[in-house]
Amino acid sequence: MELAKLHHVAIICTDYKKSKEFYTKVLGLKVISEVYREERRSYKLDLAVGSHCQIELFSFPDVPSRPSYPEAAGLRHLAFTVKNISSYANYLETQGVEVEQIRIDPLTHKQFTFFSDPDGLPIELYEE
Repeated sequence: MELAKLHHVAIICTDYKKSKEFYTKVLGLKVISEVYREERRSYKLDLAVGSHCQIELFSFPDVPSRPSYPEAAGLRHLAFTVKNISSYANYLETQGVEVEQIRIDPLTHKQFTFFSDPDGLPIELYEE
């Protein structure tokens, strides 16, 4: 028995409208479905990441802040592969997103960098 592939990653945001715009307009992820669940006062937005994975973006009232620095146990960051890391980093900067300096992974010799979503969740770009 084995796990076949990653199906989705769930993210809880503090400002649904701002996060929806970031993931759909800035990152360009396509909306699969969007539902408002009245009983939970919560949105659930399913976003396609390529043809093999999804991000589930949730909103809930009064969510606690995510501990990031110093790093806390649990999910550390999301990572996406891109064909041209410099072009994508430049694009993000034109959208007002602060991007760290591009570095070289000492093990794989591939380029990578980080930026954050509206709630400070670290997101990595990794060269294919």
